[in-house]
Amino acid sequence: MLVKLEKKAFGLLLYISVNTVMLLTGCSNSPQTKRHSAGGDTPGVEKGAADTVPKAVMPKKDSSHQFAWDSTSYDTSKCYIYLTFDDGPQNGTMNCYHIVKDLGIKATFFMVGMHADDRALRNIVDSIRDGYPEILLANHSFTHANNKYHYFYDHPEMAMEDFLKAQESLQVPFKIIRLPGNSAWVREGEVRASKLVKPVTLLLDSLQYNVIGWDVEWNFNHKTARPVQSVTSMLKLVEEAMNRGESHTKKHVVILSHDRMFRHPEDADSLYNFINTLKQNPRYVFETITSYPKLKTPGSN
Repeated sequence: MLVKLEKKAFGLLLYISVNTVMLLTGCSNSPQTKRHSAGGDTPGVEKGAADTVPKAVMPKKDSSHQFAWDSTSYDTSKCYIYLTFDDGPQNGTMNCYHIVKDLGIKATFFMVGMHADDRALRNIVDSIRDGYPEILLANHSFTHANNKYHYFYDHPEMAMEDFLKAQESLQVPFKIIRLPGNSAWVREGEVRASKLVKPVTLLLDSLQYNVIGWDVEWNFNHKTARPVQSVTSMLKLVEEAMNRGESHTKKHVVILSHDRMFRHPEDADSLYNFINTLKQNPRYVFETITSYPKLKTPGSN
């Protein structure tokens, strides 16, 4: 009986300590961004306010997950949506996480290694990783090229090492990468990239990495980091990409957005409404990037 009481007391003390730390740190140390380069994204270094979704308590880490990349069977009557968030962990990541979880859809978070520079931010990365298989953690480099894209890609071996460092530091489960500031594709039998990034994509291809671009981007204001397009406009862009076959792969649309866009309650509401409206369409199926066609497998660490 004494041992049980001691265990309960210890558990209560641990609970109080963890919650005290979360109240003191929370997400207030998450990076924001101040600018966005055309055709890509830029990491931030400012610190911002805590996420605003009421369910801001971090999920418990669960190390029991088994990362198994199952092959996907496609229904030809359906259209597949891959909702992706870039640049986390940062202010807004957990808003996105809770919205995705609440709506019961799948999404992929492309994260930056250097953004996980304190315990609270590393806890966010753990939460995303442990959300598998509904939520997928993927690689968005370690430094995000330090905003110097030409220098970064003009040194492809250095860039490759940067991605490998992120893979290790974030413990990314699969070999899936999105390039900073550039949309490129590397899949089974395909390397489609601009002249600038072609050398590093070939190196990544040789290491059996997949590189994922995007079809539709939800842009944000460079100064405020708030969404530019309305929910209605975004819904129209997705519908057009599907119906006109304008996506990289027909009937598969990859949507690019950024965690920090949704740190304010009203913007988080826009994300919720956007996803919820798409979800009502019986043609649409949400998947993580591991379900995208013709990716190289096995692609796990």
